[in-house]
Parts: sequence; structure tokens; C-alpha cells
Amino acid sequence: MSLFGRTLGGEEIASLVFMLMALVIWIAAWRGERDWGRWFKRWEADRKGRREAELAAEQGGDSPPPPSEAPRGPWG
Repeated sequence: MSLFGRTLGGEEIASLVFMLMALVIWIAAWRGERDWGRWFKRWEADRKGRREAELAAEQGGDSPPPPSEAPRGPWG
């Protein structure tokens, strides 16, 4: 096999394949970590909302809970 005018041997081809496999595994792990972080933030926000609703109900107030803080940062 020739790549950029250079003939590659079996060891070099195997090395490229293994490096590409490592890149794919790293990207998959990164995506899983990112998705887990998103899920956890959503779960925490839902839990906080339920807790605030419980506290408001315990106090006997029928008014809606106070608005949460304004989003911080460019992504909220």
C-alpha cells in the first residue's frame, strides 16, 4: 500500500489501524461522559424543582415557587 508516495509495510498499517481504533474508543468514551453529565444536570434540576414544590406545599402557599436564578453563562 502506498500513502503520500511512501510504501507502507504491515507493521505501519497495523499501527495506523490501532491508532484509529484508539481514537474511536476515546471519542465514544468522551460522548458517554458528556451524555452522563447532561443527564445528571437535568436530573438535579428536576429534583430541585420537586423539592421546592414540596416545600411550598408544606408552607401552605398556593402561590408558585419563586423563580430560580437567572441563567448564568452563555449556555445557561
